[in-house]
Amino acid sequence: MLISQVIGTTVSTIKEPTLEGCKLLILRQTDVDGEPFGKPYVAVDTLDAGIGDLVLTAHGSSGRQTSLTQNRPVDAVIMAVIDHLSVLGEVTYRKE
Repeated sequence: MLISQVIGTTVSTIKEPTLEGCKLLILRQTDVDGEPFGKPYVAVDTLDAGIGDLVLTAHGSSGRQTSLTQNRPVDAVIMAVIDHLSVLGEVTYRKE
């Protein structure tokens, strides 16, 4: 699992038929303080996350284990929206 922030949306009118109805969001991995790093990537949203949300994502074959993504050509899926992060007893992120 990775911690990532939703930074945008994507719209695709022509796509693999099994992806019809799937919401695709653009994410960027973050550290535990919410600081982004790395390249942006696209993930299927199973939870109605929004821009600015910090989320947990699963990748590869694990990304195809949700009821929405099973047997679909998915490499990344949003599987949790983070309410807060606590590292070594210190809250590093809290959803507003």
